[in-house]
Amino acid sequence: MAMLALIGGTGMSELPGFVVEQKRVICTRYGEATVLEGRLGDIPLLFLPRHGEAHTLPPHRINYRANMLALQLCGVRRVIATAAVGSLNQAMKPGDFVLISDFIDFTRERPLTIFDRPGEVVHTDFTHAYCPEIRHVLERTAESLEIPVHFGGTYLCADGPRYETPAEIRMFAQWGADVVGMTGVPEVVFAHELGICYATVAIVTNWAAGISPSRLSHQEVVEIMASRRPLLLEWLSRTFPQIPQTACTSCGYNSP
Repeated sequence: MAMLALIGGTGMSELPGFVVEQKRVICTRYGEATVLEGRLGDIPLLFLPRHGEAHTLPPHRINYRANMLALQLCGVRRVIATAAVGSLNQAMKPGDFVLISDFIDFTRERPLTIFDRPGEVVHTDFTHAYCPEIRHVLERTAESLEIPVHFGGTYLCADGPRYETPAEIRMFAQWGADVVGMTGVPEVVFAHELGICYATVAIVTNWAAGISPSRLSHQEVVEIMASRRPLLLEWLSRTFPQIPQTACTSCGYNSP
């Protein structure tokens, strides 16, 4: 059983040293999820392709509940997720990495909780939504590799798949958001509700609408991700072996 998992998009399974041993389709009460099971050196590791194996699922069609329940059923206790984001913060420029420390939920059409069966009433504290222990290991590893990274930032999640308007971006900035994306919520919510330690490494792929000097395009996102992926993969491959495999006390209180 793998205690560690990586969630990401296309190409993120290419961690240096990660050998995929099998593909598994996990059945949960909210549907099926596909994971790639393997090893990173001597460490069991799962990779969950967030958008599906062929990257065919847009952000609003992802089955976030099935994904997180599948990881729990596989024994996962710690997760690092990657996310492409647009920047609202002049200090966080395209190509930069950001260790997310908080989030704002601006989604409107997504499930709110993993605990949605009759009789389930669970209220979860989100004072520390992102695992402090994993974030500390990521920070320490980044410093040893001399990777430029912002150690903290607030992520605002919108439904997508459209990009935001300049007026929305101005509003988000007033709320205190640093970056904006489409996949981080409710993924982080369900992980936290299940007592799974969860951390997000965001890659700034573009300036947000109204800040960018040009129209936003998916191609811009793809190009920045491709250019930063090798450094990100090296960073993650060195981080996972240093992460304790059991959930920490600040994240695991809802663990069954």
